[in-house]
Amino acid sequence: MKAASVVIENKILEIMELWEKEVTKEVPASNNLSEIALYDHLPNLMKDISTVMSRRKTLIEAQTDDKYKEILENSIEHGRHRAAASNYTASQIVHEYIVFHKTLTATLLKNEVYTLEVGELLKYLIETAILNSVESFSKALSEMQDTLIGTLAHDIRNPLSAAQTSLDLMTYKEGEEWFDTMKDTASKSVKKALSLIEGLMDSITVKAGQGMMMNFDKENITEVIKEVYTDATDIYSHSFKLKGDLYNINGVFDKIAIRRLFENLISNAVKYGSYNTPIILKLIDLEESVKISVRNYGSPIPKEKQGEIFQFLRRDQSNNNINLNSWGMGLTLVRLVAEAHGGYVHLESDASEGTCFTILLDKNFNKPGKIRTKLK
Repeated sequence: MKAASVVIENKILEIMELWEKEVTKEVPASNNLSEIALYDHLPNLMKDISTVMSRRKTLIEAQTDDKYKEILENSIEHGRHRAAASNYTASQIVHEYIVFHKTLTATLLKNEVYTLEVGELLKYLIETAILNSVESFSKALSEMQDTLIGTLAHDIRNPLSAAQTSLDLMTYKEGEEWFDTMKDTASKSVKKALSLIEGLMDSITVKAGQGMMMNFDKENITEVIKEVYTDATDIYSHSFKLKGDLYNINGVFDKIAIRRLFENLISNAVKYGSYNTPIILKLIDLEESVKISVRNYGSPIPKEKQGEIFQFLRRDQSNNNINLNSWGMGLTLVRLVAEAHGGYVHLESDASEGTCFTILLDKNFNKPGKIRTKLK
């Protein structure tokens, strides 16, 4: 057993090269990964297997080894990683491990250290890793789907609430102009809700490493920003200020997605910001790109949490008063939309300057048409 352990420890690079050569032939989705992403947890897995073999002789002994627990944790992380990679399936994850088992066995046989005991322990460790990895992969995909659907469902509620309020206020007692205004607001809100429902239906078909279907076209983004600003001043009692370059800014955008991105940032600013200070909305034209920002004042997001807030599959175990899970719901969508436009999201938050989310969007990153976005 110890002889096999030594061979694995000394042949890690060789085994990895052999495994990569075979897995890129047999597992199509692996070709979408960089070399670093492809290997990801493989070196640690081999080191842990080597350590277990050097210290334990039986399956029962192996199960009590701390390195056995690390193998389980490693396989769980591997499954979550593959869920965020394009076009992976559970069967392809299993295939990766089968190729790994075959490569490892061939190396041990070549070096004349393969025994029945080594084979049984190796088979047990790898089969256990497969079970954990596939379960983690499936769970991660389910989380992606639930979060996207939950975000969209949350967004649908806002326009329907606005439509309900407008219908309640629709009366001729206030005059024909008032009636027509409320009717127009209700109509626009219902249309918006219907467009969001279409997005919801697309998002139900989330696949590995993929997100929502987005529809890009040549648009004037300033119109979208102004519409959301107007709606916000009608819906919320907070004070808003719209600043920046408010002339026509054209590019290839998904205007529905950008509208929802902006609405989510405003909704968060209202929810977490101070009522006594205005929420600052800004639009800046940068020739090849456009910058959108939303700034509110109030309790800042803790420094140590700012890096976690955009992580799609983040698990926040803290008891901090700032509800990061609530923030993350809408920010999942914000980040997805920004990255789908070739851009990014940047966060600054402190007690003196408040909390500011800045979105950069590339005007011509996409061509007109439907594209399914990737979840990173």
